[in-house]
Amino acid sequence: MITLTGSGKTTTCDGMSRRDFMQVGTLGAIGLSLPHLLAAQAAGAVRADHDDRACIMIFNLGAPSHIDLFDMKPNAAAEIRGPFKPIETAAPGVQLSEILPEHARIADKVSFVRSCHHAGAAVHDAGWQMLQTGRQFTGGVNTPHAGAVTSFLRGRKTDLPPFVVLPELMGRGGGNLPNGQAGGFLGKAHDPFSLNADPSQKNFKVPDLLPPPEIGELRLERRRKMRDIVDQTVNDFEATEDAALLNDNFQAAFRMMTSAQARDAFDLTKEPQAMRDRYGMNRFGQCCLLARRLIEAGVRFITINTFLTVFNEITWDIHGSKPFTSIEGMKNIVCPMYDRAYAALIEDLDQRGLLPKTLVCNLAEFGRTPRVNPAGGRDHWPQCFTTYYAGGGVQGGRIVGASDPIGGVPADRPCDPGDVVATIFHSLGFDLHTILPGPAGRPFPIVDTGKREIHELF
Repeated sequence: MITLTGSGKTTTCDGMSRRDFMQVGTLGAIGLSLPHLLAAQAAGAVRADHDDRACIMIFNLGAPSHIDLFDMKPNAAAEIRGPFKPIETAAPGVQLSEILPEHARIADKVSFVRSCHHAGAAVHDAGWQMLQTGRQFTGGVNTPHAGAVTSFLRGRKTDLPPFVVLPELMGRGGGNLPNGQAGGFLGKAHDPFSLNADPSQKNFKVPDLLPPPEIGELRLERRRKMRDIVDQTVNDFEATEDAALLNDNFQAAFRMMTSAQARDAFDLTKEPQAMRDRYGMNRFGQCCLLARRLIEAGVRFITINTFLTVFNEITWDIHGSKPFTSIEGMKNIVCPMYDRAYAALIEDLDQRGLLPKTLVCNLAEFGRTPRVNPAGGRDHWPQCFTTYYAGGGVQGGRIVGASDPIGGVPADRPCDPGDVVATIFHSLGFDLHTILPGPAGRPFPIVDTGKREIHELF
């Protein structure tokens, strides 16, 4: 068991002192401490040779139909197999839907896990929690997003934040539950930086990276110097943990607001128009391009929300009747945008030499019902769905697990959200026995006991 310890007197049953938990928690909340990272490495919680690893989590909000896209059942009855045909791909033995031709073209770089499932409620936000954190929130405990854990264990390595969500945090899911895109019990310092803007819009910029127009950079620098003077004169307060946290958060915000590197990373005008067109001039396409730029600039973890809510927009939520999407809407609107941008991202990362050290995982909150419903759509189905992975040590062109003949339940190698998150952590170089400082200082395993990476992918 890996724990990050300091000196302390009162110990828990795991041998770690309560003061140790406080020290680890404080260092993690800062999110900037090199000594914290070195301590994590020394304790074996993170692999030093994986410090350049990163993750892009594409979260397919609304839940794609695995049977219509990734795990087709061409020999099943019409009401199960749906209207689309499977096609061969660049990976021998791997078939995908005809409405994902770009996925098929790069399938030799991608591996698919067709046996995912979870036991949570069939509501969107319950699945959002589980797939992004590895756990269902119970007892008032909000488990941190995998990106927040990355922020805690690795910290930032540039002026940019370690954990970013594009284009913004998820909206409502219908269950009035926390969506899982936060630092949870690790603290707000490990919440993601959220873009809160559409990068496909003309004159796009990132408001939170720019000081208000009435405050120039010289004025910001004067404020920083004044703060330094005040800090030097309030020694008693500066000795406290609260002061250290406030100071480091201020310095982090100041660095980002005045950093040419940060501004450049978010500046899509530096990309040739041909590259922007390659990804697609839409919100998701430009978020994928921006994710590549942020990976190049040193961001450790990026989550791209394919959509923002299941209400009032076309999404993967193909119930068939308004206000939801139909299967035809998925074919004609959602898939072309998604297919193009995803393939462009994988190829672009590969061509730049970034794919081997960048895990791109495509997740969703659940799958869709094996049978087409009376409205011509499919409903929520957490009993079986597909997730898929490229880069970050994953071997492409593989199928892991299998569903039954109608895509209803796993038939081989079942994988749950804990296994999925463990796979992400494994790719990032985290020891899966690491203990985090949980609520009220209680020890909290980084993944559920017994959960391991999907080793067949590597």
